[in-house]
Parts: sequence; structure tokens; C-alpha cells
Amino acid sequence: MVSLQAGDWRRILAGLSLLLGWVCAQADAPRIAIVIDDMGNTLRSGRAALALPGAVTYAFLPHTGHAGRLARQAHEMGKEVMLHLPMQAMDGGALGPGALHLHMGEATIQRVLQEDLDSVPHAVGVNNHMGSLLTRHPGAMQWVMNGLRERGLYFIDSRTSVATVAEAIAAENAVPVARRNVFLDSERSVAAIRLQYQRMLQLARRKGSAIAIGHPYPETLAVLAEELPKLEASGIRLVPASLLTKTHVRKKIWRASSSHSPKVAKNLKPSPSLTCCGGPKSKSSAPD
Repeated sequence: MVSLQAGDWRRILAGLSLLLGWVCAQADAPRIAIVIDDMGNTLRSGRAALALPGAVTYAFLPHTGHAGRLARQAHEMGKEVMLHLPMQAMDGGALGPGALHLHMGEATIQRVLQEDLDSVPHAVGVNNHMGSLLTRHPGAMQWVMNGLRERGLYFIDSRTSVATVAEAIAAENAVPVARRNVFLDSERSVAAIRLQYQRMLQLARRKGSAIAIGHPYPETLAVLAEELPKLEASGIRLVPASLLTKTHVRKKIWRASSSHSPKVAKNLKPSPSLTCCGGPKSKSSAPD
């Protein structure tokens, strides 16, 4: 048995004290999550995105040519994988395979959702691709959240519409949920992306956390590759998106049948201008 002297114990206790202080500092540090959307269409940009350092989260479009391969690679690298679920937008833009539309009934939405999830290996969460129309309908969102709850998945509301009810419906159904705070690359210039990145950091320092969404654009990946290694020195932690979700338990205020009908949809006027993923270009669509 090794005998420890008083000086040895002091050094051990000092080390433990430093370690405890570091752990506490990490726990209290502002946190950010960065979700890279639109993964799966191209292999080159997908691999470039996966090369980003740290706990970046990747959202894969269903049934795309490289989603399965890249999702498995992301999982093997310890990265968090999501389904980037296409949902109908106000502008009627093309959504690609696996999209959810307002005319679908509950059984169809559930079937398509499960097929989409099965096409993205290791998905532990979902966020909406476009969806500025569908996410404002409580009935459709109720059916989506039923499916996510059954599979134990979380939801990130991309907030492509200021009228979205997706976050509220998720909360009412005890689905872990969070919202997007910043779009990094609605404007695809390095200068604009840097500005949004700094805005994300400011939000995290002020509120304790922030979630940003970007895309596998060369400009976005270049900014992130340069900036992410600086995070530790700045006192901000990059975490998987799941760690910024919350599970709420509260009384329902929406009714699944309250506004889910094509007639209601026709009475909605589309926003005059759109930004990322089919959402309205509005300051309030990127809440601070």
C-alpha cells in the first residue's frame, strides 16, 4: 500500500478543487446548438459538413441519395442525427420526397412520417424543412407530434412562419422541443454569415442558450470551420440540439380538429416575402 504524506493530500485536494471548479464552470457556460439542414442531397458537401469540429447536429432530408450513408457516418463520428422533415410551405415550392401536405389525413401523415424516419438511420430528433403553411395548423401538428412521441424523438421548430404552432403542440404532448433562434445563412455571403454567427453568440450569453440553423454551403462551412475552434476560449459550449430541448407538461389549449381543413388554408394569405425554408421574412420569425 502506498502511504501518502500531508503534502500529497494537499496536492490531490487542490487538483480535485480545480476539477470541480472546471465542471461547475462548464455547467454554467452559455450553450449553443448548430443544426446543418438539407443534408443528404450531395456527397461532397455532406462530407465537408461532417468535417466540422465539435458537437454539430445534422438534419437529413428523407429519401435523398446520400442520407443513409452520411447519417451512419455522422453517428459513427459521435454526431447527432435528425430528420429534416419536408412540410408544405405557403409559396407552394417543391419539397422533394417524403413531404407532408395539408390535404393528408392522419393515417397518411403517420405513414409518411414513419417512412421518412426509417430512411434516416440513427435520427433522434426532427425539424421542419419549409413548413410555413403546415406548421400553423394544429391538427396536422398534433398528428406529427403523436408520431414523434411514440418513437421518443424531440422536435426543433425551425420557425419558418411567425404563425407556427408546432412548438406549442409539441409542448402540449410532452415531446421535447426547442425553437430556432438564428438562421446563419439566409444571405449567402461570408460577411452576413459571420454577423449571424455573432448574433447567435450574443443571444447565448444573454439567455443562456441559442439554436442556429445553417446549410452545407461552402460559405457557411468556411465560417464555421474558422469560428468553432474558438468557442472554448470564449466560454461558450457547443452541444447537440437535444440538450437544448425541454419537455413540458401542461393543459392542452389546441384541438386537433380546430383548423385542419383545406378551406381554412385557402383563407390564409401568404406572406409577401420569404426567407429560409419557406418562412416569412420578418424580424419576429427569428425571435431574440
